[in-house]
Amino acid sequence: MKCSIQETHTLYAIKGFLTEKQENIQIGKLGNFSFEKGYYVYVGSAKRNIQSRINRHIQVDKKQQWHLDYLRPYLQIEEVQTYPGNLGECQLFAHLQQENNASIPAKGFGSSDCKCVAHLFYTDKSPVLSVH
Repeated sequence: MKCSIQETHTLYAIKGFLTEKQENIQIGKLGNFSFEKGYYVYVGSAKRNIQSRINRHIQVDKKQQWHLDYLRPYLQIEEVQTYPGNLGECQLFAHLQQENNASIPAKGFGSSDCKCVAHLFYTDKSPVLSVH
């Protein structure tokens, strides 16, 4: 797994690969969703201790608290990237989604505290997590 984590950063993106299509995964109170084989990127933020948040997201066996926790058992984590907070979580997500020409697989995923459609995107090609 490729990791680029800086403790001074407050935003992160986690890229995972789903090796086969998964039908009917219950994502907390959001409902049931099907996820195609391919790449998924989740964008989040942590105002402090970003390393702990990322480590928790990467773990498979844990109490399910965030939307990502429900999808995590099916994903092979390939890359984690952190970013300074100047962009903002929503803007970072929008930028990465657009740069990778990606789609939204589950409305509301990871975006219950903002007006974004979601903070998880899907693409069948390996996404690039860099911001220029």
